[in-house]
Amino acid sequence: MGVFVSEASNVVEDLAGSVEPKSPKREAKLKQVIDPGELQKITTKDGLLAVLRQRRYNVKKALTTLEYENELERLQIELVKLQRSVQLEGRRVAILFEGRDAAGKGGAIRRFIEHLNPRTARVVALPKPTEVQKGQWYFQRYVEALPNPGEICFFDRSWYNRAVVEPVMSFCTPEDYGRFMQQVPEFEHMLYEDGVELVKFWFSISKSEQAKRFESRKVNPLKQWKISPVDEEAQAHWDIYTHYKEEMFSKTHTSFSPWAIVKANNKKRARLESIRHVLSRLAYNGKGDSDTSLHPDPSVVTRFHRSHKQID
Repeated sequence: MGVFVSEASNVVEDLAGSVEPKSPKREAKLKQVIDPGELQKITTKDGLLAVLRQRRYNVKKALTTLEYENELERLQIELVKLQRSVQLEGRRVAILFEGRDAAGKGGAIRRFIEHLNPRTARVVALPKPTEVQKGQWYFQRYVEALPNPGEICFFDRSWYNRAVVEPVMSFCTPEDYGRFMQQVPEFEHMLYEDGVELVKFWFSISKSEQAKRFESRKVNPLKQWKISPVDEEAQAHWDIYTHYKEEMFSKTHTSFSPWAIVKANNKKRARLESIRHVLSRLAYNGKGDSDTSLHPDPSVVTRFHRSHKQID
């Protein structure tokens, strides 16, 4: 019975939340779920589940969250190993996160970098260009943000702003757009030839899921900083976005710089499988010693192909 109580305590602690063990926050959450005195009286797994249900705790959701957190931790350990190899070998890795508004790009990036050394892992989220930058070669400010030797850069939107958002919102001229679409494969081929390891993600969500997430931003005070004027145009311009997105795929998906499409209606699965995709693509020391699969689920992450049905 003592062994079960110990195991049950661990289970309840994990169900209580995904904060650091032994932290005051985690202990407080644990006490909200079940009293430590009651825990001593529980001798079976069914008894534990019964108490949780009596507290109206969503057991199925809790177990799903626990499984997600455990798998995320295993994958993040692999990311730390990847970063170490990148540092030691002086490699340059750039990971691009593109997709419609509210597709979950920022949340995925946060899970990627959560346990990485901030000295050699950098998030690039450039603001709108200044008047000086508008007069420069379009790629210039992005070149300045590319990874240095030993560094991994995560681009929360990238030069592909000009492929979709800018033409949809009339932030660039047709001539600007045409020039970009002609130059970007050449630009990425130069990066490839110079040794930059480039991974390109498109986070794909349905129109109804996007609308749901926009509504969540409006009512959640912790998410209202995400609201922008562009959000309000996203639903109205859905079909135009789709047209430019398809043009982007058809002209910029290459053998040396392919697009990986992530079905992101389920945020947690999108995060896990996008991390898995990066780990599967890039070499690093200790890769064969992983405690989890490094092969992304093909029902969640796929390479772009014209015949594939897209959800957005």
